[in-house]
Amino acid sequence: MEKFIRHRGLVAPQDRANVDTDAIIPKQFLTSIHRTGFGQNLFDEWRYLDRGTPGQDCSKRPLNQQFTLNLPRHAGASILLARRNFGCGSSREHAAWALCEYGFRIIIAPDFGDIFYQNSLKNGLLCVALSETEIDQLFTATAGVEPLMLDVDLPAQTVHGDDPALRFRFDIDPFRKHCLCNGLDDVALTLAKADRIREFERGHWSRFPWLAEPL
Repeated sequence: MEKFIRHRGLVAPQDRANVDTDAIIPKQFLTSIHRTGFGQNLFDEWRYLDRGTPGQDCSKRPLNQQFTLNLPRHAGASILLARRNFGCGSSREHAAWALCEYGFRIIIAPDFGDIFYQNSLKNGLLCVALSETEIDQLFTATAGVEPLMLDVDLPAQTVHGDDPALRFRFDIDPFRKHCLCNGLDDVALTLAKADRIREFERGHWSRFPWLAEPL
């Protein structure tokens, strides 16, 4: 997993509350347990005017020109600004995979679906929870003449824009912060204890050798 320390990126606003994981990546695309191939179908039913199917060439599909990710001013956005309860619904980890593969590094919202929040952090996608008032300020800023750029500093736990009025602090669990800053997913956390695991295995097989015998 890529380390997350600091990131400066373009903000794309998604002005909807209760965006569930089926909207983030519709159920028909949950055909693989690999972490790639989902970015082109992120928000599929909102991005395109037709119904998407797995394996379809999305470059030839008709776009919804009003959808936020299809607007030229939001091209290349890596920070998604959302409303409350983002990522509610089913527990599919594919939602985090799709957001990451599309290019998002950060989601900023008042709060998140619990399972989506954990899935995101485990995949290197930082979820930043700010107050409703702070979120309103950021949405207002996205409507300005120039697209909104934000700097997010995870060690300092701050979000700030070029406008000094847009400077906020966020909270995050210390363990999750440590994992993100060091690029540690669940596999890496396990491998970090490889010596202790091997030591346990040696002791286990020496005490119960018959368990290792072939059937």
